[in-house]
Amino acid sequence: MTNDHEAPFEIHVHGQVFVRPDVVFADIEQALMPMWRYAGARSLAGAAVGYYEEEPGIEFVAREHALQICWTVRGNEAFRQVLNDVCMNLNELADRGCAIEVTFYDRAFDEMDEDEDEDQAPEHEGESRDDFFLLFVGPTPSAIMQVQRDLLVQDVVSLMERHFDASELTGVVAEVDRLFTGRFDALVSSLELGKPPRGESGPGGGHGGGGRRPRHQH
Repeated sequence: MTNDHEAPFEIHVHGQVFVRPDVVFADIEQALMPMWRYAGARSLAGAAVGYYEEEPGIEFVAREHALQICWTVRGNEAFRQVLNDVCMNLNELADRGCAIEVTFYDRAFDEMDEDEDEDQAPEHEGESRDDFFLLFVGPTPSAIMQVQRDLLVQDVVSLMERHFDASELTGVVAEVDRLFTGRFDALVSSLELGKPPRGESGPGGGHGGGGRRPRHQH
């Protein structure tokens, strides 16, 4: 775990993963071990609150068979591998395809903003190293692709309905389906399902200096 004072990022993980009915808390704790160990805890319970106490944190709602995550940790780029490992573990438990949002907030950029507010200095011209992306988990490759497809269709239709009637967008949805069929075939061939490339953005996402993503409000 990176020393808190040296950690360049605040990393927020947000999402809901539905698991099989036979999954118990011990299975969830094992699957999330890379995360809670990274946070310096000895158990999931020890890290569940996260960096901010007002966040819901990490909670397994057994009656709903749902893992709910709204959790922040301070860290560095190594946390990307932690996320990959957690996603692979959750694939083994998931009941359906689900999306997890991840946001890296540049702490140095925030501190520069704070200093400028205090000193009333001109706004700096540097760009933050913020990054936002979606990770997907699911019991099968097709389940993962389905949730990716559904999110993209929702995003595209929402954007285009500002200019076109919903009845005119049938062809657009069909084209999205065609693209995902091609991607599915390619991913199966490459055996890289569940491991999006670094910085891959989901619907509504972005990274680098393209505008800072607002922090979750709790």
